[in-house]
Amino acid sequence: MRTFLYLLPTLLLWFAWGPAHALDALRSQEIAQCLPGEVQTWGDGRDRPALSPQMVFVYDHTGAPAWFDQATVLGAVRRAVSAWSECGVTGTVVSAAPGGSTPGAVSVVWSEAGSVGNFGLADLGRKTLSLGPAAFQLLQTRNPAYDARETLQMVISHEVGHMYGVVAHSRRCVDVTSYYNNGKGELCSIRGGGAMVRGVEYRSVLPTACDLQRCRAANGTTGRP
Repeated sequence: MRTFLYLLPTLLLWFAWGPAHALDALRSQEIAQCLPGEVQTWGDGRDRPALSPQMVFVYDHTGAPAWFDQATVLGAVRRAVSAWSECGVTGTVVSAAPGGSTPGAVSVVWSEAGSVGNFGLADLGRKTLSLGPAAFQLLQTRNPAYDARETLQMVISHEVGHMYGVVAHSRRCVDVTSYYNNGKGELCSIRGGGAMVRGVEYRSVLPTACDLQRCRAANGTTGRP
């Protein structure tokens, strides 16, 4: 099974909610808390347990864009795994050793074929998280002033979430597992009914309270410390 985050670099759907400070406050609230009834998905998959009760991710820097050094990408993978581990499924991240292999681990690689032209794609069957060099190259070309590390973190966090069992995409715009529309004219939701405008990226770069709630439910870790 493959699932992905597809973001056209020049056509990201951005959101705003009144003055900037009000937008920031609302977004922070949605990231930090998951109110009753707020968990909702696009129905494009079924959540299930993580690939392993103790997740291991092996990062291979081969083929990465020149402006992302190994420490930057490795740090993004570690932040994502650490954040998702809060749902009760532990995870570790290591660098790939030349010629080595780690049975049962998730391979995090840069691969145009594996990402199928997207920023990222999680292949649950093959336990591979592929990042797309061409998508990040296009982002760099069209918007060189933009700090692509934010998109890198968002993409990695999104795909790692699928590996942790959060398979269906969220309809809450702020969730890192969200996508903004279903291609049929339906849009994701902002608490209180926000209006879509260009200006501010609304999606979180790390899992939100609702993302983690879904992860706990999928893995049967609800109520664990």
